[in-house]
Amino acid sequence: MDVNDLRIAVTVAGLVLFIALVLHTWSRRRSADHAAAAALPFTGDELARPQQPARGERGE
Repeated sequence: MDVNDLRIAVTVAGLVLFIALVLHTWSRRRSADHAAAAALPFTGDELARPQQPARGERGE
């Protein structure tokens, strides 16, 4: 087995994994996840971070 055979095997394996990742990402079952991720910039900050009391106030 030559070093070039190993390089070819790694390249083909990388191509197969890349195609599998693209197919998994763009499958129809993931469309709801994509829609939720697309709406994230338009949600308020109160959903992104937990509320913390202002300085000087106690959370009692």
